[in-house]
Amino acid sequence: QIQLVESGGGLVQTGGSLRLSCAASGLSFRRYTMGWFRQAPGKEREFVAAIRYNGYTYYRDSVKGRFTISRDMAKNTVSLQMTSLEPEDTAVYYCAADGNGILSTIRDPNTYEDWGQGTQVTVAS
Repeated sequence: QIQLVESGGGLVQTGGSLRLSCAASGLSFRRYTMGWFRQAPGKEREFVAAIRYNGYTYYRDSVKGRFTISRDMAKNTVSLQMTSLEPEDTAVYYCAADGNGILSTIRDPNTYEDWGQGTQVTVAS
């Protein structure tokens, strides 16, 4: 049984930083594409960042240069370092796992089979 458990959310001022972590278990972590998505109230879930088995990373345009996704193969964790946070970044952030590794749909939440419970990030203006 695959489990993804996020941590690290919280309240931060505009311009601040947060680091989200996702602990994965029950999967061959090295083979999976790991992604971060977010969902703000009244909005659809949207892609934030992903990292493939080979370490290649992908970001939505609005977070490029501010967010960094990374993975620790020894600890089966994926992290999202967020800097220069803006009120528009406020959302519930979800960790997700994709065992198929299809690059063309890496930004599509429907591609991911397993999800964490989410962690709230609130950026105060």
